[in-house]
Amino acid sequence: MPSKSKKENNCLFTTDIDSLGAAKIPSRLPYYTLPDDAKLSFFLDSESVEELHDKAAVPVTFEAAGPREHLFFDSSKAKCAIVTCGGLCPGLNDVIRAIVMEATHNYKVPAILGIRYGLEGFIPKYDHEVMELTPDNISGIHLMGGTILGTSRGPQSAEEIVDALERMNVSCLFMLGGDGTMRAMSKVAAEIKARRNKISVIGIPKTIDNDINFINQSFGFETAVDKATEAIQCAHTEALGAKNSIGLVKLMGRESGFIAAHATMASKEVNFVLVPEAEFRMDGEGGLLPALHERLKRRGHAVIVVAEGAGQHLLKSSNETDISGNPVLGDIASLLREEIKQYLDARDMSHSIKYIDPSYIIRSIPANANDKVYCGLLGQNAVHAAMAGKTNMVVAKLMERYVHLPLELVTRKRRKLDVRSGYWSSVLESTGQSGLYGMMPEK
Repeated sequence: MPSKSKKENNCLFTTDIDSLGAAKIPSRLPYYTLPDDAKLSFFLDSESVEELHDKAAVPVTFEAAGPREHLFFDSSKAKCAIVTCGGLCPGLNDVIRAIVMEATHNYKVPAILGIRYGLEGFIPKYDHEVMELTPDNISGIHLMGGTILGTSRGPQSAEEIVDALERMNVSCLFMLGGDGTMRAMSKVAAEIKARRNKISVIGIPKTIDNDINFINQSFGFETAVDKATEAIQCAHTEALGAKNSIGLVKLMGRESGFIAAHATMASKEVNFVLVPEAEFRMDGEGGLLPALHERLKRRGHAVIVVAEGAGQHLLKSSNETDISGNPVLGDIASLLREEIKQYLDARDMSHSIKYIDPSYIIRSIPANANDKVYCGLLGQNAVHAAMAGKTNMVVAKLMERYVHLPLELVTRKRRKLDVRSGYWSSVLESTGQSGLYGMMPEK
């Protein structure tokens, strides 16, 4: 039974979940199972979902995640495949392990394949070997960062990917990745449907920037904030060590400043945080440089946190894109260091800048305890969805409940920090930088 329609939800989106067909096989799971049409109801507003704009909270019904009373696949005869794509993120190995353990021990799936080095692993010309995943060879991977399967960036042919799935006789494909991976997944699901194949495609959204649409917190984000907060504390310690010293920390966030904002509130030591969603100015009224100058005169030290995508309006665009199709960013950290030096030198203020970029350390560390729990539940619920014949969807946590989201919702656009929200107001209260130009939206 499909979820409520767009009209019934009184929303700007549909919550329907695609299915490969009727689930007729009684589940043999020894514990509680959900009715096949299990739903969860929420009230959402614009702070939860940007699509609602300034509307009042509206009721929305989603398909509940979890084990179903009936299965589409005879799981003892199914074959699964797992692929990890894009950049590294804490928790990838935890999700892989959870999928393997759930599929093997509870559903008795006889074979689980690990696709090596992202979508390249499906394409014959790259000659990447497939890795068999068993409880024995993945039992300890949750203690390591990264992904045992390897990863890659960039698009690959959906037709060739489905060709490979057919050759391997795969019943269920689990794709772990960010915005680009989810778009690739949509093309793969469409190609499978066009061929009238019965292959379930389930996504587990992964982005360290926390910028996947409709998902309030992606796995690995909490771990990233923990490590980013440590870097900020180190920058603060360095700043205290010399007269007029400035600790400058650059964090991940191409288009969304969630890590920078969250770590800022966690550390309590940041004086200026710069995010892509708030266009600041360097000089003049409300400029960063005059504010920094005043801060140093008053306190003798300062800490600045900048997301990598902040201040791009101040940099010359190269008009180039990376292998994933993302615009190549200008180096905001170099611009800040140069502009700060010139401004303070011109005012005869001796100073030092201590620059820290912990990005690759943050991406590659193991998940913390809370993220491990989150990853485990995502992996388990992904297997439940696949065995029930769900497809073209992702598993997500919404208001502490696990639900099935149509892939179309998460690929519509990237989630961004709302500078009109109470959350951003709290960030500004923490730093005291509300006087900077561009920090507050026009009323």
